[in-house]
Amino acid sequence: MRILSLLGSPRANGTTHTMARLIAGGLSGGGPVEEIALQEKHIRPCRGCQSCDAAPHVCPLARTDDAEAVFAAIAAADVVLWTSPVYFYGLPAQAKALVDRSQRIWAGVEAGRPAGKGPLVLAALAAARPRGEQLFTGSLLGLKYFFASFGAQIADTRTLRGLACPDDLLSRPDLCADLDRWAGTGPSVWRRAAREPCRAGSHQGGETGRRPGGAAAALLLPVPPDPSAGLQRTPLPGLRHACGG
Repeated sequence: MRILSLLGSPRANGTTHTMARLIAGGLSGGGPVEEIALQEKHIRPCRGCQSCDAAPHVCPLARTDDAEAVFAAIAAADVVLWTSPVYFYGLPAQAKALVDRSQRIWAGVEAGRPAGKGPLVLAALAAARPRGEQLFTGSLLGLKYFFASFGAQIADTRTLRGLACPDDLLSRPDLCADLDRWAGTGPSVWRRAAREPCRAGSHQGGETGRRPGGAAAALLLPVPPDPSAGLQRTPLPGLRHACGG
Protein backbone atom coordinates (compact mmCIF):
# COMPACT_ATOMS: atom_id res chain seq x y z
CA MET A 1 0.00 0.00 0.00
CA ARG A 2 1.40 3.36 -1.03
CA ILE A 3 0.83 6.09 1.55
CA LEU A 4 1.41 9.75 0.75
CA SER A 5 1.61 12.38 3.47
CA LEU A 6 0.98 15.88 2.09
CA LEU A 7 2.24 18.56 4.45
CA GLY A 8 0.40 21.77 3.65
CA SER A 9 2.06 24.09 6.15
CA PRO A 10 4.58 26.77 5.15
CA ARG A 11 6.36 26.13 8.46
CA ALA A 12 8.81 23.24 8.64
CA ASN A 13 8.42 21.05 11.72
CA GLY A 14 5.42 23.06 12.90
CA THR A 15 2.25 21.90 14.58
CA THR A 16 0.67 20.17 11.59
CA HIS A 17 3.96 18.59 10.51
CA THR A 18 4.19 17.11 14.01
CA MET A 19 0.58 16.00 13.78
CA ALA A 20 1.19 14.39 10.38
CA ARG A 21 4.09 12.33 11.63
CA LEU A 22 2.08 11.10 14.60
CA ILE A 23 -0.73 10.00 12.30
CA ALA A 24 1.49 8.59 9.55
CA GLY A 25 3.34 6.37 11.98
CA GLY A 26 0.13 4.66 13.07
CA LEU A 27 -1.28 4.62 9.55
CA SER A 28 1.68 2.82 8.04
CA GLY A 29 2.29 0.42 10.92
CA GLY A 30 5.97 1.26 10.70
CA GLY A 31 6.10 0.90 6.93
CA PRO A 32 7.29 3.50 4.43
CA VAL A 33 5.42 6.75 3.94
CA GLU A 34 6.16 9.16 1.09
CA GLU A 35 6.23 12.68 2.47
CA ILE A 36 5.80 15.83 0.39
CA ALA A 37 6.18 19.16 2.17
CA LEU A 38 4.62 21.88 0.05
CA GLN A 39 6.85 24.50 1.68
CA GLU A 40 9.78 22.81 -0.06
CA LYS A 41 8.09 22.90 -3.47
CA HIS A 42 7.89 25.64 -6.06
CA ILE A 43 4.22 26.03 -6.94
CA ARG A 44 3.22 29.06 -8.96
CA PRO A 45 -0.29 30.45 -8.45
CA CYS A 46 -2.99 30.00 -11.08
CA ARG A 47 -3.09 33.01 -13.43
CA GLY A 48 -6.73 32.56 -14.36
CA CYS A 49 -5.78 32.48 -18.05
CA GLN A 50 -8.39 29.78 -18.81
CA SER A 51 -6.01 28.00 -21.18
CA CYS A 52 -6.82 24.69 -19.49
CA ASP A 53 -10.53 25.00 -20.30
CA ALA A 54 -9.93 23.67 -23.82
CA ALA A 55 -8.72 20.14 -24.61
CA PRO A 56 -6.22 18.70 -23.87
CA HIS A 57 -6.64 20.72 -20.63
CA VAL A 58 -2.96 21.52 -20.11
CA CYS A 59 -1.72 24.26 -17.81
CA PRO A 60 0.88 26.56 -19.41
CA LEU A 61 2.74 26.60 -16.09
CA ALA A 62 3.09 22.80 -16.00
CA ARG A 63 6.76 22.74 -17.00
CA THR A 64 7.78 25.64 -14.81
CA ASP A 65 7.23 24.29 -11.27
CA ASP A 66 6.44 21.27 -9.10
CA ALA A 67 2.63 21.21 -9.17
CA GLU A 68 2.32 18.39 -11.72
CA ALA A 69 4.77 16.21 -9.79
CA VAL A 70 2.59 16.58 -6.69
CA PHE A 71 -0.52 15.74 -8.72
CA ALA A 72 1.19 12.61 -10.06
CA ALA A 73 2.07 11.50 -6.52
CA ILE A 74 -1.56 11.95 -5.42
CA ALA A 75 -2.84 9.93 -8.37
CA ALA A 76 -0.35 7.12 -7.70
CA ALA A 77 -1.12 6.82 -3.96
CA ASP A 78 -3.49 4.36 -2.31
CA VAL A 79 -3.93 6.57 0.76
CA VAL A 80 -3.32 10.32 1.07
CA LEU A 81 -2.99 12.03 4.42
CA TRP A 82 -3.47 15.80 4.10
CA THR A 83 -2.45 17.99 7.02
CA SER A 84 -2.37 21.77 7.12
CA PRO A 85 -3.02 24.72 9.40
CA VAL A 86 -5.90 27.13 8.98
CA TYR A 87 -5.05 30.77 8.33
CA PHE A 88 -7.87 33.32 8.35
CA TYR A 89 -10.44 30.50 7.98
CA GLY A 90 -8.72 29.08 4.89
CA LEU A 91 -5.77 27.09 3.60
CA PRO A 92 -2.24 28.54 3.66
CA ALA A 93 -1.06 30.25 0.47
CA GLN A 94 1.14 27.41 -0.82
CA ALA A 95 -1.57 24.82 -0.23
CA LYS A 96 -4.21 27.01 -1.84
CA ALA A 97 -1.95 27.54 -4.85
CA LEU A 98 -1.79 23.77 -5.35
CA VAL A 99 -5.57 23.48 -5.07
CA ASP A 100 -6.09 26.27 -7.60
CA ARG A 101 -3.67 24.70 -10.07
CA SER A 102 -5.81 21.55 -10.14
CA GLN A 103 -8.31 23.53 -12.21
CA ARG A 104 -6.85 21.93 -15.33
CA ILE A 105 -7.70 18.46 -13.93
CA TRP A 106 -11.18 19.60 -12.93
CA ALA A 107 -11.70 21.11 -16.41
CA GLY A 108 -10.98 17.72 -17.96
CA VAL A 109 -13.45 15.98 -15.65
CA GLU A 110 -16.12 18.59 -16.40
CA ALA A 111 -15.53 17.99 -20.11
CA GLY A 112 -16.22 14.28 -19.68
CA ARG A 113 -12.79 12.83 -18.97
CA PRO A 114 -13.10 10.04 -16.34
CA ALA A 115 -11.66 11.08 -13.00
CA GLY A 116 -10.37 7.58 -12.37
CA LYS A 117 -10.24 5.76 -9.05
CA GLY A 118 -8.65 8.16 -6.64
CA PRO A 119 -6.91 7.39 -3.36
CA LEU A 120 -8.56 7.19 0.02
CA VAL A 121 -8.05 10.60 1.65
CA LEU A 122 -7.78 11.56 5.30
CA ALA A 123 -7.63 15.25 6.23
CA ALA A 124 -6.37 16.66 9.52
CA LEU A 125 -6.39 20.40 10.13
CA ALA A 126 -5.21 22.52 13.04
CA ALA A 127 -5.76 26.14 14.05
CA ALA A 128 -4.27 28.36 16.71
CA ARG A 129 -7.62 30.08 17.11
CA PRO A 130 -9.58 28.45 19.96
CA ARG A 131 -13.10 29.17 18.68
CA GLY A 132 -15.17 29.87 15.57
CA GLU A 133 -18.17 27.90 14.33
CA GLN A 134 -16.99 27.92 10.70
CA LEU A 135 -13.26 27.75 11.45
CA PHE A 136 -12.60 24.70 9.26
CA THR A 137 -15.50 24.90 6.78
CA GLY A 138 -13.75 26.84 4.01
CA SER A 139 -10.65 24.65 4.04
CA LEU A 140 -12.67 21.42 4.02
CA LEU A 141 -14.82 22.59 1.10
CA GLY A 142 -11.74 23.47 -0.92
CA LEU A 143 -10.15 20.11 -0.17
CA LYS A 144 -13.37 18.28 -1.00
CA TYR A 145 -13.43 19.54 -4.57
CA PHE A 146 -9.66 19.39 -4.98
CA PHE A 147 -9.59 15.67 -4.27
CA ALA A 148 -12.83 15.07 -6.18
CA SER A 149 -11.00 16.05 -9.36
CA PHE A 150 -8.79 12.99 -8.79
CA GLY A 151 -11.82 10.77 -8.28
CA ALA A 152 -11.11 10.67 -4.55
CA GLN A 153 -13.37 11.13 -1.55
CA ILE A 154 -12.34 12.33 1.88
CA ALA A 155 -13.15 9.36 4.11
CA ASP A 156 -12.69 11.09 7.45
CA THR A 157 -11.41 14.28 9.05
CA ARG A 158 -9.84 15.43 12.29
CA THR A 159 -9.68 19.07 13.35
CA LEU A 160 -7.78 20.55 16.26
CA ARG A 161 -8.09 24.08 17.60
CA GLY A 162 -6.17 26.18 20.09
CA LEU A 163 -2.79 24.75 19.04
CA ALA A 164 -0.27 27.48 18.20
CA CYS A 165 2.95 25.42 18.29
CA PRO A 166 4.06 21.77 18.41
CA ASP A 167 4.41 21.84 22.19
CA ASP A 168 0.71 22.67 22.48
CA LEU A 169 0.02 19.30 20.83
CA LEU A 170 2.81 17.24 22.41
CA SER A 171 1.85 18.43 25.88
CA ARG A 172 -1.59 16.85 25.38
CA PRO A 173 -1.08 13.07 25.52
CA ASP A 174 -4.84 12.59 25.16
CA LEU A 175 -4.80 14.26 21.75
CA CYS A 176 -1.71 12.36 20.64
CA ALA A 177 -3.29 9.07 21.71
CA ASP A 178 -6.53 9.94 19.89
CA LEU A 179 -4.62 10.67 16.68
CA ASP A 180 -2.75 7.39 17.02
CA ARG A 181 -6.01 5.47 17.51
CA TRP A 182 -7.53 7.21 14.52
CA ALA A 183 -4.56 6.29 12.35
CA GLY A 184 -4.80 2.69 13.50
CA THR A 185 -8.44 2.39 12.40
CA GLY A 186 -7.25 1.10 9.06
CA PRO A 187 -7.96 1.87 5.39
CA SER A 188 -10.43 -1.00 4.99
CA VAL A 189 -12.67 0.46 7.70
CA TRP A 190 -12.46 3.96 6.20
CA ARG A 191 -13.25 2.66 2.73
CA ARG A 192 -16.29 0.77 4.01
CA ALA A 193 -17.48 3.74 6.04
CA ALA A 194 -17.10 6.05 3.04
CA ARG A 195 -19.51 3.82 1.11
CA GLU A 196 -22.09 3.22 3.82
CA PRO A 197 -24.38 5.61 5.72
CA CYS A 198 -23.93 5.79 9.46
CA ARG A 199 -26.12 6.72 12.39
CA ALA A 200 -25.82 10.10 14.00
CA GLY A 201 -23.77 10.07 17.16
CA SER A 202 -22.15 12.45 19.55
CA HIS A 203 -18.55 13.59 19.66
CA GLN A 204 -17.43 16.20 22.16
CA GLY A 205 -21.00 17.40 22.48
CA GLY A 206 -21.81 17.73 18.78
CA GLU A 207 -23.85 15.62 16.39
CA THR A 208 -21.77 14.00 13.66
CA GLY A 209 -24.41 12.35 11.50
CA ARG A 210 -23.51 11.58 7.91
CA ARG A 211 -25.60 11.17 4.80
CA PRO A 212 -24.81 10.35 1.18
CA GLY A 213 -22.96 13.21 -0.48
CA GLY A 214 -21.60 14.24 -3.85
CA ALA A 215 -21.42 17.50 -5.73
CA ALA A 216 -25.19 17.95 -5.75
CA ALA A 217 -25.79 16.99 -2.13
CA ALA A 218 -26.97 19.49 0.44
CA LEU A 219 -24.14 20.98 2.44
CA LEU A 220 -23.59 19.76 5.98
CA LEU A 221 -22.28 22.59 8.11
CA PRO A 222 -20.09 21.80 11.13
CA VAL A 223 -21.65 21.67 14.54
CA PRO A 224 -20.45 24.56 16.76
CA PRO A 225 -17.44 23.07 18.54
CA ASP A 226 -16.29 23.19 22.10
CA PRO A 227 -14.07 26.29 22.25
CA SER A 228 -11.48 24.52 24.36
CA ALA A 229 -8.42 23.10 22.64
CA GLY A 230 -9.02 19.57 21.49
CA LEU A 231 -9.52 17.17 18.67
CA GLN A 232 -12.80 17.09 16.82
CA ARG A 233 -14.35 15.34 13.89
CA THR A 234 -15.75 18.09 11.70
CA PRO A 235 -18.63 17.10 9.37
CA LEU A 236 -17.35 17.59 5.84
CA PRO A 237 -19.81 19.53 3.67
CA GLY A 238 -21.48 17.30 1.12
CA LEU A 239 -19.39 14.20 1.79
CA ARG A 240 -19.90 10.99 3.69
CA HIS A 241 -17.91 10.24 6.82
CA ALA A 242 -16.58 7.38 8.81
CA CYS A 243 -18.48 6.88 12.06
CA GLY A 244 -17.11 7.32 15.51
CA GLY A 245 -13.94 8.95 16.75
